[in-house]
Amino acid sequence: MKMFCRTDQQSICYLCPVDEHKGHDTVSAAAERTERQRELEVSRQNIQQRIQDRQKDVKVLQQEVEAINGSADKAAEDSEKIFTELIRLMEKRRSDVKRQLRSQQDTEVSRVKELQEKLEQEITELKRKDAELKQLSHTEDHNQFLHNYPSLSALSESTDSSSIKIRPLRYFEDVTAAVSEVRDKLQDVLTETWTNILKAVTDVDVLLSEPEPEPKTRTDFLKYSREITLDPKTANTLLLLSEGNRKATVEEEEEEEEEEEEEERSYSRHPDRFTTCLQVLSRESLTGRCYWEVERRGKGVHVAVAYKNISRAGSWTECEFGGNYKSWALYCQNTSYNFWFNNVHTSVSGPRSSRVGVYLDHRAGILSFYSISETMTLLHRVQTTFTQPLCAGLGFYYCSPGDTAEFCKVK
Repeated sequence: MKMFCRTDQQSICYLCPVDEHKGHDTVSAAAERTERQRELEVSRQNIQQRIQDRQKDVKVLQQEVEAINGSADKAAEDSEKIFTELIRLMEKRRSDVKRQLRSQQDTEVSRVKELQEKLEQEITELKRKDAELKQLSHTEDHNQFLHNYPSLSALSESTDSSSIKIRPLRYFEDVTAAVSEVRDKLQDVLTETWTNILKAVTDVDVLLSEPEPEPKTRTDFLKYSREITLDPKTANTLLLLSEGNRKATVEEEEEEEEEEEEEERSYSRHPDRFTTCLQVLSRESLTGRCYWEVERRGKGVHVAVAYKNISRAGSWTECEFGGNYKSWALYCQNTSYNFWFNNVHTSVSGPRSSRVGVYLDHRAGILSFYSISETMTLLHRVQTTFTQPLCAGLGFYYCSPGDTAEFCKVK
């Protein structure tokens, strides 16, 4: 069996090529071994190279594990320090408020007690005077009466009645109200920032993995759908929110506003409220990949995203969606679309629809607007860099009472 049949891949004898393996590709076993030996060496070289490559990969991954652990440990340590500082700051503020309250309490109590002592002294003096006058009134000697009357009838100066006027029983209620306001604002900030913190933690896997492709179909977009609600504190007073704060409706402007309750007036003056423009922002801060849809009815509706620190009042360019570098807006009319950013507009062509889809990839800096009907058509796409979390926004321009815009529940 010193021959090898390559056709049948088996060892054969010298007689086989003229019989069973006639016409086959045959060589000596030694020659075949030499050929296969060369292939084997090449295979071994490839395997050894792959081993080296994988060892390098293992080392890189080990370094990445160490980097992840180091980064996580440092973040945990830094976070602990920051939260400790916040707790200390709150403890200090609590102590300061308590100390100032007690100090003011002592001052007010001293003032009242001082006045109380003056009044009690005056009462004692008046009682003494009354007794003397009573005794004088019983004097039978006319001359004696007339002689003593001038000295006894004169009254000392009375305490100023304005200084003892009873004040409303609301000495320190304003302090409670102010502290409550701080608590509410702090809760709002913590709620918003907590979402961002959790998002930052969970986004680590995005950094370690290959970027996902941009969605192509509506089904793909719906994987990133977010339920958006409107923040009443930001809504212009002419906007009525309904449907669980998902819908905004333009109300009629009254010529004379009725007198409102104190709490309502305070609410209307909330610093987050838009006063110049008929606009409202979402409660949610948007990072990562998000998709939502807006159903509109009206002459002109802004479907927008904006940084939370966009101006609430002032000139149109300061606070209107798309009029500044803090907001991006698709202006939707019945006959046309326009995209606005930093007070520069771009005409947008596309099928008219009452529903607009918005896709945001915050990390990649992608913002896209789509016309939604039986099909999904791209209207405008922005490639930029977002430096802060974004809020979804709705705005009304050249509008009429009854115009609406609503964040849809999509599945």
